[in-house]
Amino acid sequence: MRTHTHKPTGKQSWTLRVAAALVFVCLWSGECRAQDDVEYRLEFGAGAGAVTYCGDLNGNIFANMQPMGSLLLRRVISPWMALRANLSYGMLKGKASNARTYYPEMADGYYSFKNHLGELCVTYEYNFLPYGTGRDYRGAKRVVPFVFLGVGGTFAGGDSKNTFAANFPLGVGVKAKIGDRLNLGIEWAAHFTLSDKLDGVVDPYGFPSSGAFKNKDAYTALQLTLTYSFSPKCVTCHNQDE
Repeated sequence: MRTHTHKPTGKQSWTLRVAAALVFVCLWSGECRAQDDVEYRLEFGAGAGAVTYCGDLNGNIFANMQPMGSLLLRRVISPWMALRANLSYGMLKGKASNARTYYPEMADGYYSFKNHLGELCVTYEYNFLPYGTGRDYRGAKRVVPFVFLGVGGTFAGGDSKNTFAANFPLGVGVKAKIGDRLNLGIEWAAHFTLSDKLDGVVDPYGFPSSGAFKNKDAYTALQLTLTYSFSPKCVTCHNQDE
């Protein structure tokens, strides 16, 4: 029995070569893209927003809002959590006429203050969903809500005597990937301090109080942040060959 083998014609041979080349290009580009979709360890950026004094002379978190700016460095632990260092500067403003309580020492209602505010704090962030592009970590979302808490130090001074105090920030926010390396966020936080001197007034009720946070001053901060991701966790194609 004679066996016949079919040889591809010139046209068929050309088609097979083109198809093989396309498959190779697709596989190569897919591999490189997968290796380029890295996770980043660090983020650096800035924030801008407003800060509001909350104390004896102001019972409204939206009254006397003052501008505030921040520099921040975020250490990404995983798509679920991160640690962040935050350096902020702003102003605190208040006056006795905004107080909802009668204070014997300020019966005329003319007392007011405007102090500089400096803050350095470290916070722990927890994302309710894994955060990323979706390619760097399977199931990651580009937009996620998060909560954060931490500890820090606060400086206040200007119209009143300079004051240093510990503060404990607690807040919520939402962050979004607007690029592979750009992160946009909006957040609000309450900063509880261990001092009653941020406004220059101590115990306006006329008698001392007990308790770590009782009758102590606080402030809230609302800000928009923009950070840039760097320090990749894994290398890309061309670095692997080095």
